[in-house]
Amino acid sequence: MSVDVVVLGLGYVGLPLAQEAARQGLAVVGFDISAPVVEGLNLGRSHIDDLSDEDITEMLSAGFRATTDEAVIDEADVVVVCVPTPLAQDGAPDLGAVTGAVGTIARHVHPGLLVVLESTTWPGTTEEIVQPVLEDGGLQVGTDVHLAFSPERIDPGNAIYGIKNTPKVVGGVSPACTEKATAFYSRFIDTVVPAKGTREAETSKLLENTYRHINIALVNEMARFCHELGIDLWNVIDMAKTKPFGFQAFYPGPGVGGHCIPIDPNYLSYTVRTRLGYPFRFVELAQEVNSGMPAYVTRRAQDLLNEDAKALRGANVLLLGVTYKANIADQRESPAVPLAEHLISGGAEVSFHDPNVHTWHLGHGPATSQSLERVPDLDDAVQAADLVILVQNHASYDLDTLTSAAQRFFDTRGVTTQPEVHRL
Repeated sequence: MSVDVVVLGLGYVGLPLAQEAARQGLAVVGFDISAPVVEGLNLGRSHIDDLSDEDITEMLSAGFRATTDEAVIDEADVVVVCVPTPLAQDGAPDLGAVTGAVGTIARHVHPGLLVVLESTTWPGTTEEIVQPVLEDGGLQVGTDVHLAFSPERIDPGNAIYGIKNTPKVVGGVSPACTEKATAFYSRFIDTVVPAKGTREAETSKLLENTYRHINIALVNEMARFCHELGIDLWNVIDMAKTKPFGFQAFYPGPGVGGHCIPIDPNYLSYTVRTRLGYPFRFVELAQEVNSGMPAYVTRRAQDLLNEDAKALRGANVLLLGVTYKANIADQRESPAVPLAEHLISGGAEVSFHDPNVHTWHLGHGPATSQSLERVPDLDDAVQAADLVILVQNHASYDLDTLTSAAQRFFDTRGVTTQPEVHRL
């Protein structure tokens, strides 16, 4: 049986892609090395925020199936690689999942196959890492098989922009590769934008997130000195964004989370350092500022406790919202983790509430190698806490009620207006 596309990697990128392709009538098979993930999907169970069990059932009805059998690639016209690319311990990109995926494809590569890498990585990966493996068996990229890079632009929890209506950048190893990849994505995505080549497509993704990373660092730095100067930064931003041109609002916070902002700019910094021999100073400074925010929030928390003649050591501190983004359950790189680590290291008794998280797994250090269970009653926990810190503003939180009940309330998201609340 012919398969239009095999989506390799069924996480927060691959599964929505498979959903939209199946929705538009393509024959889609999802491949993943996780047997529990595959089994759950085939039974109609979703494991990511953006897709419900009903969505998976709809996909199955449209002909989608998941498998751990790599031989399905033999039947495919297209393979799209959507595997994670985290940072290694030394800060370099960890391409283990990518090389594993490409090795799997290479065992089943055949004439006419189109391979697209969507995993975020450093410029040059598609041609320098992926292409040689695909060509190792004798087939030539650009003639026998086609290869392209297309950066994922998934925004978990975004109710407006999804796969279909978010423009898709595509860059091939050759013009023929770009043309074939563009034709493929045009079958189920409204707007496809051809890039000059793979490196341009790879770098466009890094520029998008580096832009955000640097501007978030700017307002995080401003949050510190505006607090010292007695300036309301949140009002400053509200005033600045009344200008209809030349300004885009970014907001401070307790740190940055998710896969993109804390991770992706480092790929660009790594490339500049290793290939050109000098630092990408904007990125490295932004990383320093943003990664320092959890410690700064801890110092502010300690100051607030001091106002009540309380020490951080032994204080009951309740964290509200521990996911990296509002209204989702995704905890990847959440700044709530280092914040909790700093608080615990300072002797605080930390508890948490999050409507999307029942059990919260902290770090692996001696002070924080633990899991916390969500407080059973939010109202009771707020009243009992010496300090409540709003880390993530989920829509289900009644902030007026919470702030009124709290002894001290520290809002790191700037969403409260009551005069008794302390804002970042």
